[in-house]
Amino acid sequence: MLAAPAAAQQPTPHVGYVYPAGGRQGASLEVTIGGQFLDGVARAMVSGSGVEAAVAEYTKPITPGQANKLKERLAELQKKDRTAEVVKEIAEIRKKLATFVRRPPNPAIAETVTLNVRISADAEPGQRELRLRTSAGLTNPLVFCVGQLPEVSEKPAKGLPPVGEGKKAKYRKFSEPSSPAGPVEITLPVTLNGQILPGGVDRYRFHATKGLRLVAAVSARDLIPYLADAVPGWFQAALTLYDAQGNELAHVDDYRFHPDPVLFFEIPAEGEYILEIRDALYRGREDFVYRIAVGELPFVTGVFPLGGRAGTKTEIELVGWNLPESSLIFDARRKQPGLYALAVRREGLLSNVVSFQVDALPECLEQEPNSQRATAQEVPFPVIVNGRIDEPGDWDLFRFEGRAGQEIVAEVRARRLGSPLDSILRLTDANGKQVAINDDYEDKGVGLLTHHADSWLRAKLPAAGTYFLHLGDAQDHGGPEYAYRLRISSPRPDFELRVVPSSVSARPGATIPVTVHAVRRDGFSDEIALELKDAPRGFALSGNRIPAGEDQVRLTLSVPSSGSQEPFTLHIEGRAMIGGRAVARSAVPADDLMQAFAYRHLVPASDLEVSVEGRSFLRSPIRVLSPTPIKIPAGGTARIRIGLPAAALERLQFELSDPPEGISVRQVVPSSLGTEIVVQSDPAKVKPGLKGNLIVTAYAKSAGGKAKKPQAAVRRPAPLTTLPAVPFEIVGR
Repeated sequence: MLAAPAAAQQPTPHVGYVYPAGGRQGASLEVTIGGQFLDGVARAMVSGSGVEAAVAEYTKPITPGQANKLKERLAELQKKDRTAEVVKEIAEIRKKLATFVRRPPNPAIAETVTLNVRISADAEPGQRELRLRTSAGLTNPLVFCVGQLPEVSEKPAKGLPPVGEGKKAKYRKFSEPSSPAGPVEITLPVTLNGQILPGGVDRYRFHATKGLRLVAAVSARDLIPYLADAVPGWFQAALTLYDAQGNELAHVDDYRFHPDPVLFFEIPAEGEYILEIRDALYRGREDFVYRIAVGELPFVTGVFPLGGRAGTKTEIELVGWNLPESSLIFDARRKQPGLYALAVRREGLLSNVVSFQVDALPECLEQEPNSQRATAQEVPFPVIVNGRIDEPGDWDLFRFEGRAGQEIVAEVRARRLGSPLDSILRLTDANGKQVAINDDYEDKGVGLLTHHADSWLRAKLPAAGTYFLHLGDAQDHGGPEYAYRLRISSPRPDFELRVVPSSVSARPGATIPVTVHAVRRDGFSDEIALELKDAPRGFALSGNRIPAGEDQVRLTLSVPSSGSQEPFTLHIEGRAMIGGRAVARSAVPADDLMQAFAYRHLVPASDLEVSVEGRSFLRSPIRVLSPTPIKIPAGGTARIRIGLPAAALERLQFELSDPPEGISVRQVVPSSLGTEIVVQSDPAKVKPGLKGNLIVTAYAKSAGGKAKKPQAAVRRPAPLTTLPAVPFEIVGR
């Protein structure tokens, strides 16, 4: 069955930054990408239409062994006559050795790929996703922006020398964005592109007329959401505006709760001004990439209400800078409940995008005064209240009638819709006795929030009567921008899905593990069935159920036995019965990213892309023959029968990939019908009722018959194949 011997496992290709992280409509530009394990890069793919990218160059740092060989060759050449060929080779070797460092400061971005990018004049402005296709498969996606303004870009940083190689080298940049002569001269409006290296400060000089309403909006964390090995976990940009004499006029290092700053300033007098950007802590490296849109640009700072009812029109109040209008009508007569993007145009330029929530429940507006029990606003049930915490220390109270034993849910949507409100909710009875309280409720479906400041509570009313919901800001802040949507209703069980990773690479005919996360709403806990929607022939899911009460499942995806030049875009859908009706939800592609060494986030992507290429290790896939789910007694064993000739056991060994704690492979034995994998459970660690999937991976044994001992993770023998996921259930003896 073996078609090829085991090889060193190819690590997953990864990209850490794209620079510049965008370009103007109609432009052609050179883009540098930093990453790791990018050998064999052949293609660059940008989502959407109107952007084409071609690989121009790939550079990989030389190893110490390669450097020693180059030095030896250089010594040989220096003894020879200086012919043109010798001189050329000496120059090439010296160029390579000049960039050699024994230990790159950040190996994860030490390899670089240069792209030639063309953006059509009619390309839709906004964010795209850029991936590379390498010999090991697809990389993760990163943001690439299509802009409308003229662009200015400093030269890409080529790398950093390691600390300790000379005092002057510690913070030296290979390419300085701002020369010692002064800041870079720019003309408004413009988009600025740059990279901040350690200790780096970039400055830009521009001319502005009196009364110009300046907006400078930074994109940094928006481009690279999380850095695993940096604290706080992203480039924390700080933006400062100076006049020509160097006097500080404005300084920002965030925008409300968002790390990327936005500077608003009305120019007091015509003259020269300087805009400065740096890291708040003077950190930096090549992946501290930024884009700054600067000019008299439209920028929406708030909308009210934050949402509206499906099937109706909603008039929305707009607040911001340089807006063409103060209100607009959102037509939801043909829209389903969900999250929608709002933006306005001024003289052809698009503003920033803000969120607007559409729901099916009845809605009303908060009515002041309602800060005391005596003036609490009476609301129907169910309802969504659109309101504001108008000033610091303000509380909004709402009164409703309830029945004994009635279950209610109160949920605030504010921070998730761009409001700075850090809500707190209290439910009290008519006598003021507290029934329930909640400050922060984590919503794992919002991968870009690090402070889950919205509140959610569920309670069973102890008696019939009047009840009060108190809503305020946990930090006693307030103002016109502190808007919210408060839902008061019976529980509305539902779910959302995330499938990880968003880029999948496999050999033809292979089976690979993926993870689907369930974000359960309002106490929904039932089983969710998963399926591929309209997938090309040859794709199949195994173990495609999220057990009741579980928030995630590892399952397997089998791919066609023949490769393809183009990646496949797949769609996974989850189905469940809720309240007697079938509900279907699409799984949003996402990547599981780490922030600041500790925190994990599911960051959504636009597409689930699957690359199928290369050569399979096995001539045919190994099938699971046992009926599933297999029943494993607590403290006992169960057998998984697979379609593998007994003779193949001399060359293969099987392991469980990331199994539930307490479940392991006891032995693999031949049987009359093939091969059986005996799994066992530890009664101290697993209990009856546990359900899930077992992912079994086959590795090659060494010539001596023993399994190869894994060394470092990158040297572990490559898995020859992964078996289709095996559903299991722990049962009593």
